[in-house]
Amino acid sequence: MPIAIPSWLLPILMLFCSNVFMTFAWYGHLKFKESPLSLVILASWAIAFFEYWLAVPANRWGSSVYSAAELKTIQEVITLVVFAGFSVLYLKQPLSWNHGLGFAFVALGAFFIFHKW
Repeated sequence: MPIAIPSWLLPILMLFCSNVFMTFAWYGHLKFKESPLSLVILASWAIAFFEYWLAVPANRWGSSVYSAAELKTIQEVITLVVFAGFSVLYLKQPLSWNHGLGFAFVALGAFFIFHKW
């Protein structure tokens, strides 16, 4: 029996997964700086193909629950969360207090997007 995922959660999960693909497409090659740039671009396009298969339906389906501004805000917050983990775990580049502060300001912006006055 398939698991029913709530309509408000499905786009968030799909955007999270799509962002993992996109982060690897954009930054994964930084560990392979000796690889030819043309090969890196082709590999990034191939990875990004799967990102689009998740992001486009996530936004289409998510638009029945969220506004476009809310979907974009969700995407940006997910991007920072995924990138922070990617930077530390994959690239072995630690984040410092100023990164955390900048991310906190983005989170504050997200609060204002979703807060109903």
